[in-house]
Amino acid sequence: MSEGRVRSRRSDAVAVGGPPLGDPGDAPTTDPGDAPTTDPGDAPTSEPVTPPGDPVVVVGVGQVAAAVRRGLGAAEASPVDADGWPDGARRLVVVAPAGEFGAPRAKTDAEQRARLALLGRRAGEAAVAAGIEHVVAVTSAAVHGATPGRAVIEDDDPVAVDDGPGFAGDVAAFEDALREALHGVPLGLVRPVVVVGPGIDTLLTRHFEAPRLLTVRGGERTWHLVHVEDVVAAVRVALDGGLVGGLTAGPLRDALPDALDSETVAAAAGLRTVQLPSATAFGAAERLHRVGVLPSPASDLAFVVHPWSVSAGRLHGAGWSPTWSGAAALEVLLAEVRGRVGVAGLRFGGRDAAALGAAGAAVAVLGTAAVWRQARSRRP
Repeated sequence: MSEGRVRSRRSDAVAVGGPPLGDPGDAPTTDPGDAPTTDPGDAPTSEPVTPPGDPVVVVGVGQVAAAVRRGLGAAEASPVDADGWPDGARRLVVVAPAGEFGAPRAKTDAEQRARLALLGRRAGEAAVAAGIEHVVAVTSAAVHGATPGRAVIEDDDPVAVDDGPGFAGDVAAFEDALREALHGVPLGLVRPVVVVGPGIDTLLTRHFEAPRLLTVRGGERTWHLVHVEDVVAAVRVALDGGLVGGLTAGPLRDALPDALDSETVAAAAGLRTVQLPSATAFGAAERLHRVGVLPSPASDLAFVVHPWSVSAGRLHGAGWSPTWSGAAALEVLLAEVRGRVGVAGLRFGGRDAAALGAAGAAVAVLGTAAVWRQARSRRP
């Protein structure tokens, strides 16, 4: 990630309870003799707290939240006013807008972090007031960090984010505030990798709208993608199984992350890559953000140039079976961004006027320009 002191927190994950996923309309059963293990800081895991047929409340803004709402058949609900929630609801899903464009964004990095923390706190307070018995939050595996040569992220890995600005730190602040406000109400944290699908527009998907794909020297980037429909299925598994703790989400192939290397991704996209020294790439992103050209800070660049694949062990063990492979998810992503590239891959309008609103795309544009300048300077 970008330079700066990294704080690391103990993972909130605990052992998974509940049976493998069955028919969403059937209440799963558990062996009453199975005593789940718990971490003293977390609520215990047990059989599903309410039958799956009971109403589920879904709160959150953005396309991922809308997809979860549709997939679970839930009506839009206020995150702060539980009086409008369905009678008898005992399960809540809260979706954090992890790096999404289109969702409301504050003017400054500090205000954006406070906004996400406030969403988590208010949702947690409303859940307690409404007597909610199980909460599932959809956030991002980015809270575990992205670094050169990073090992596959496990569900129990600690949260590790920069002290500085960035969407991963914002999401971690949301998780912290939600957990604190729930006062022990069981909480499952579905943490997907790069989410793709119809209408999904994030600082990560916009990386593919640049004229070239950015890579940094000395590091190998793999792309672990998950379709939003499979994220919805993961939420359903977490709800029906009464799962709590960290739940990383990403497709597997032969029991390993179904991740694609940069060469495969670039070939499928029909794009060349531009490779820059890490210091040059992060320095350019920092300067663009500082002068207001980019809404996303330099730290966000780590998530498009460094790996952060996940094992998704608990969800797969509970019966989650994604229907979209990594390659199929990539096809969906490329179909979504096709036609969005304007002059030199730029979008015009709003705060993302400079380079697609995403640090990786912006630096790729600058890097491509530098390549052309060097080529022209070498001409006789």
